[in-house]
Amino acid sequence: MRGINDRVSLAEVEAIYLPLSRLLNLHVGATQTLTRASDTFLGKRPSPTPYVIGVAGSVAVGKSTFARILQALLSRWPAHPRVDLVTTDGFLLPNTVLDTRGLLGRKGFPESYDLRALVQFMTDVKSADGPVRAPVYSHLAYDIVPGEHQIVDRPDIVIVEGLNVLQTGDGTKPARVFVSDFFDFSIYIDADVADIERWYIDRFLKLRETVFRNPKAYFHRYAALGDDEAVMTAREIWRSINGVNLAENIQPTRERARVVLEKGADHEVTRVRLRRI
Repeated sequence: MRGINDRVSLAEVEAIYLPLSRLLNLHVGATQTLTRASDTFLGKRPSPTPYVIGVAGSVAVGKSTFARILQALLSRWPAHPRVDLVTTDGFLLPNTVLDTRGLLGRKGFPESYDLRALVQFMTDVKSADGPVRAPVYSHLAYDIVPGEHQIVDRPDIVIVEGLNVLQTGDGTKPARVFVSDFFDFSIYIDADVADIERWYIDRFLKLRETVFRNPKAYFHRYAALGDDEAVMTAREIWRSINGVNLAENIQPTRERARVVLEKGADHEVTRVRLRRI
C-alpha cells in the first residue's frame, strides 16, 4: 500500500490509523442510523447514502498511501465492508486542453481541474441511484486515459483523495457548490514545507531510477539525468510549481479539515488535531 518513498510502520498503523478508523466507524454508524430514522419519518424506502471522506494535502506528503491504508482498515469493520477510493487526478483536464489554455505547467492548480465534472460526480455518488463513473488518470502517461473509467457502485464509504478536495473554487472565483460540501468527514495530511520538498526530491530521484526509465513515460527524458542534475531539476519543479501551489491553494484549506495529521521529518505522524466544532 505504501507509495514510493513513503515510510509507514505497523506500529504507526496501530497507534494512529486504526484508532482513526474506529472514530470514522462510529461516525459512519451514527450517520447510517440517522439516515434510516429520516427515511422512516418521511415514509420513504430505505436508501443508504455513501459516507464520503475527503483526504487533502500536498504532493509527496503521503496522502495516497494514507488513503489506501484507511480504505483497507475501514473495509474490515462489519458495518461498512464496501469502501471505494477515488482520486481527483481523474478530473484533471486532458493535456491537450491544458496545453491549449497555456496551463500545462500549472497542472494541479485549481484551474487545471474540470471542477464541474467533479461536482457532478459527487452529486451522483451522494444520490446513490446507481453506478457512477469516474475518469482514470495515468501517472505514467501524465494524462487522462481515454475511454477508461472507475466504476463506483453504491459503496458504504467513498474516500476522495486529492490536492483540491477542500478548495472553494477554480482559482478565478468562488464556486457556489464546493467538492467538500459533499463530505461527511475530511482529513488533511500536513508537514513542514522543507520536509515535503525533501520528500518530493527523494521521490523524483526514485522515479528517475524506475518509472521514468519506461520509454512510454511522459517524463522519460529525466531518466538520463545525473544525480546533481536530477536534484536541481526536482528542486526547480518544486519551487516553481508544487511549492507555489501548496502555499497558495492547498495549505490555506488545512483548517477546513475535521482532522489534521501532522507528520515529522521521518514521515511518521507526530500529532493528530481533531476539530470539535
